[in-house]
Amino acid sequence: MRAVIQRVKAASVVVDGSTCSEIGPGLCCLIGVEASDSGEDIEFLARKICSLRIFEDDNGLMNLNVEQVAGDILLISQFTLLGDARKGRRPSYSTAEEPGRARQLFDELVERIRNIHTGGVETGKFQAMMDVNIVNHGPVTILLDSRKLF
Repeated sequence: MRAVIQRVKAASVVVDGSTCSEIGPGLCCLIGVEASDSGEDIEFLARKICSLRIFEDDNGLMNLNVEQVAGDILLISQFTLLGDARKGRRPSYSTAEEPGRARQLFDELVERIRNIHTGGVETGKFQAMMDVNIVNHGPVTILLDSRKLF
């Protein structure tokens, strides 16, 4: 699984002109599910998202996690994170999981994060065309890969 984690002041998802989810301060996480991802990938990503110390403490150091600042988490499925554009001009998505299995794994990740994090956990709409509004704070953006490729 791959993830782009953004520290936000606020984030929301709009589908067909209607807001389907929104959060205040916290994390907006774009999630890509890769073929052959498993429960180990879900556990790695869930724990890492919930424990990343990317919020400032009283001394201005990024030393606090989303739980410690009473932040929310917005999770959005985004298969394009698995796009490989090394050759040619059109990205290949051959390593992305097929939609049915990807949805199952994404839902399992959401449930796992809800079990770990006591704050709000919201999601986008799987396989929908979404307008994602993000007020990136910092900006702070972290890339994660459960296979530790970067």
